[in-house]
Amino acid sequence: MNKQDISLLLRENSYPGRGIILGRTPDYKKAVLAYFIMGRSENSRNRIFAETIDGIKTQASDPSKMTDPSLVIYTPVRRVELDCGVIHIVTNGDHTDTLREYLTEGKDYVEALASRTFEPDAPNYTPRISGLLFPRGSYMLSILKTLGSNPDCCQHHFFTYDAPQPGVGHFIHTYKSDGDPLPSFEGEPALVAIDCDYRKLADKIWDAMDEENKVALFVCEIDIETGKHSSMIINKLT
Repeated sequence: MNKQDISLLLRENSYPGRGIILGRTPDYKKAVLAYFIMGRSENSRNRIFAETIDGIKTQASDPSKMTDPSLVIYTPVRRVELDCGVIHIVTNGDHTDTLREYLTEGKDYVEALASRTFEPDAPNYTPRISGLLFPRGSYMLSILKTLGSNPDCCQHHFFTYDAPQPGVGHFIHTYKSDGDPLPSFEGEPALVAIDCDYRKLADKIWDAMDEENKVALFVCEIDIETGKHSSMIINKLT
C-alpha cells in the first residue's frame, strides 16, 4: 500500500475545505476519526467546535458577526447507539442528523444519503461528505457532488472499507483545491498513514493546515474492544 503523509497532502493544498479521516491505529486496537473545517469568508471563519452530549457542534465564536448560519452551523459528529453497538457519524452538514434518523429507524445509510444532495451554494455546489465508523472498526465514506456544475444532477459515491489495515486511514474532503468557483473533490479517498496517537495526529493535521484558512479540528480515538473514546478539539478562535 502506498500510504501518503497527511501533512504533505495538507501543505500542498491551501483550501481542501472540510475534511474527514477515518482509519485504524498501528496496533489495530483503536479506530480513528478526524474532522476539520476551513473558511475563506468572515462568516465561515467565525466558528468553533464545541462538545455536545453525543459528539460536537459548530457554533459562532462571535454571534454578532454571524450573518448566515444556514450551511455553517450544524452537528458534524454524533454517536448513535444501536443493537449492533455504537456508530460514529461524521459529516460536513445537517445530513449528520439525516443519517442518525435513518439508522435509528433501522434503515440503511445509502437510503439516507439518497434523500440528500450537494449544498445549494451556487456556483460552488459544495459536496456533502460523510463517514460512518462501525463498532468493529470498519467504515464507510461518501460524497454527494454535482456533475459538471449541473444543479440538476447529483453523483452519489460510496467507499466501503470492511477490513481496515493497521496504521492506515482514508481521507476525503470537499474541494480539490482553492479556486473560483471551488472545484469539487475528485477520485477515491486518499490512503494516509495513521502513525501516531490521536493527540499527535491532531497536532500533525493542525500544523499542516493553511494558517489563514483553518478554522477548527476534532480528532477522536475509539477503543474497539471497550468502545471508550478519547478526543480533542482545536479551535483557531476562542
